[in-house]
Amino acid sequence: MFRLLTIFIIICFIQIEFNLANPPLSPRTASYDIDVILDNEKKILDGYEILTWKNPSPDTIHELQFHLYLNAFRNSQSTFLKSGEAFGTPPNELSEEQWGWTDILSIKTQDSTELLPNTRFIQTTFPNEHDQTVMQLNLDDPVLPYKEIKLYIKFKAKIPRLVARTGYSLKDYHFIVQWFPKTGVYEWREGDEKGQWKCHNYHRSTEYYSDFGLYNVSLTVPDHFIVGASGERMSYKKNNNGTQTVQYRAEDVIDFAWTASPDFIEYKDQWRDTEIRLLIQPEHNNFKDRYIESAKYAMEFMAKHLAPYPYSTFTIVDPPAHGIRSCCMEYPTLMTGLSFCCMPNDLRTIEIITTHEFLHQYFMQILASNESEEAWLDEGFVSYFEDRIMDERFGTKRSVFDLAGYHWGNREDSRLRYTRSDNPKIAEPGRLAWEFNHGGYNTMSYSKTATGLATLENILGLELMDEIVRAYYEKWKFKHPKGQDFFDVANEIVKEKNIPLPNDDLDWYFKQIIYESNICDYTVASISNKKSYSPGGYFSEEFSPFIEDSLYNGKVIFHRLGEVQIPQEILITYENGDTSWTRWDGQKRSFEFTSHSPFKIISAQIDPSQKILLDINLNNNSKTLRPSATPKWKYTSKAFFWVQNILQFAAGFF
Repeated sequence: MFRLLTIFIIICFIQIEFNLANPPLSPRTASYDIDVILDNEKKILDGYEILTWKNPSPDTIHELQFHLYLNAFRNSQSTFLKSGEAFGTPPNELSEEQWGWTDILSIKTQDSTELLPNTRFIQTTFPNEHDQTVMQLNLDDPVLPYKEIKLYIKFKAKIPRLVARTGYSLKDYHFIVQWFPKTGVYEWREGDEKGQWKCHNYHRSTEYYSDFGLYNVSLTVPDHFIVGASGERMSYKKNNNGTQTVQYRAEDVIDFAWTASPDFIEYKDQWRDTEIRLLIQPEHNNFKDRYIESAKYAMEFMAKHLAPYPYSTFTIVDPPAHGIRSCCMEYPTLMTGLSFCCMPNDLRTIEIITTHEFLHQYFMQILASNESEEAWLDEGFVSYFEDRIMDERFGTKRSVFDLAGYHWGNREDSRLRYTRSDNPKIAEPGRLAWEFNHGGYNTMSYSKTATGLATLENILGLELMDEIVRAYYEKWKFKHPKGQDFFDVANEIVKEKNIPLPNDDLDWYFKQIIYESNICDYTVASISNKKSYSPGGYFSEEFSPFIEDSLYNGKVIFHRLGEVQIPQEILITYENGDTSWTRWDGQKRSFEFTSHSPFKIISAQIDPSQKILLDINLNNNSKTLRPSATPKWKYTSKAFFWVQNILQFAAGFF
C-alpha cells in the first residue's frame, strides 16, 4: 500500500511539473473525452461523451446550448436543407438509410442526476420549428462564475450519405465531422454587463464557432480501416471482434474531426517539430510530393511572416472522386485536399487548396473568430495569405496555372473574382453569413476581403502590414477575436508610427471596404493641351494683342466614378519624356491637374503602381494621346504561335 501511495505521489508531482513547464495554450473552456464505436453496416455511431465545461464569465449560468449539426440532415424541413440541395440530388430521392441525425440518449451529472427531460430544441437564428440543430439544456444546479460542470452524455448518430463536408460514400470512405454534441460559445468580455450564448442554427452558408479545449477521443472501427484524426495518435489496439480501437489526443483545439477508409495510402514527413501525415488515394499516389511540399512551404512562410505552427501534427486527407463532397475543408490539425487522376504540375489546384486549408489553422483555429457572423475575418485573411504564398512560390503571374503559353496569378485571380463578378455591389463582407440571401458570400468573404487586405498592404507597405497582423495574432491567439479587434490593433500601430492617413487612422478604410458594398473606380476623363498666349485685350486705353509664346497650357481631368474614396497617386508624362507626380485625396467627384510647360502632356495615369487593387476597372486609370500597339502584337504573336503548331501537327497526316 505504501509503495502504491509513493508511486501515486511521484506521478502527481511529475504531472504538476509537466503542466508548469508546458502550460496550456488556450483557456480550455470546453473539453471532451469521447468513446465512439462505428457500426459500418448501419452507418451508426454509438458514443459516450464526458464534457467538462468551464464558465468563462462572472455570470451565473442556468443553461447550456449544444450544436447537433447532423440534425441538419434529419428531414427536408431543416434550415440547412430548406435553403437548397446538399446531397447532389433532391431530398425526396434519398433512401431511408441516406439521411443523418443525432439523438441524445442520456445526460447525467456527476451525482447521476438525469437531465435529459430538461432539454428542448431551440431556434436561436431562424424561426423554424422543424430545425433541431441547437439544443438547450436547463440546469438544475447553475454553474457559478468561473466554476465548471461535468456532464456524462450518451448519444447515437446516424452518418448521412456524404453531404456538405460529412458522411460516407462508396467503398467505405468515411469523413466524420460535426458529429458529437458540442457546446456553443458563451461570450463575455471585460466591460460587458452580461454575456450571451452564441450557438447558431446550422445554415448552409455558415461554418463553425467553438471553444478551445482538450480532446481525448477513442475510435473503434473495422480493423481493415486506416484512420486519420485531429491531434496525435496515442495508442492502438486490435480487438477480437474484427475491430480496432485507436485513441487520439488533441490539445488546445476547437473541434475534432476524423476519417476512416480501407483504401488510404499513408505517407509521413517532418517540418521542424511537426509530423506531416498524408492519407492519399492509390489512384492519386503520384501527387504525394505536391501535397507534402505545399504544406511545408506554407508552414515555413507563416513561421517567417506570422508565427510558427504550434501543433505536433498536421494531417492531409485526399478524398476519392466519390467522396468529393468532403474536399477542400479545414479542421484542427487536419484538412482535406482535392485531386483528380490527371492534374499537370502547372495547374496548381493541389498546391492552392493545400495552402488555403493549412492557413485555416491560424485563421479559424488559433484565431477562433465567429465564422457565422464574420466569415471575412477567417476566409478573407486566409485568401490574402494564400495569394502571397502562391505568388511567392510560383511567381505573381504563374501561381494559378502556367499552361500552353497562358498563365495566371493568385492575387490577380482573387481581384478578378471580385471585380469581374456579376454584381460586385451585391453585399458587404461584414454581413452575417446567413444573410447572403441572393449570392455574394464567396465573392465578398474571400475575394473582396483578400483584395482589400492586399490594397492595404500596398498603401502601408509589406513590412508594416506584417507587423500589424503579427500584433493582432499575438494579442488574440487562442481567443475569439472580432473584426473590431483587428481594426483596433491596426489603428494603434499606424498612430504610433505617425503614418499619414485620413483622420490619422484606418477606420475610414475599413468602414468602406468591410461594412459597405460600394465600389472603387477612378478614371482619367480627358487630356488637353492649348497653346499659351500672353494676356490680350483692353487693360488700359490701348489694345494689347495676344502674342503666342512657346508654352502649352496642359489640363487633365480625373473623375471618381465609384463611391469608395481612397487617396490616389497620379503620374503625368510630357512629350519630351519628363514626368511629374501629384496627389489627389480622392474625395471629390472630379479633380483637375494643370501645367504651363513648353511640352504637351501626352499621358496621365492614376495609381501607376496599381496599389489600389480594389479599383473595379484598372483599364480606365490611364489615358494617352499616343496609344501603344504592344498589347495588340502580344496576342497576335500568341495566335501565330498556335496556328503554326496546329499546321505542323496537321502536316504529319499528309
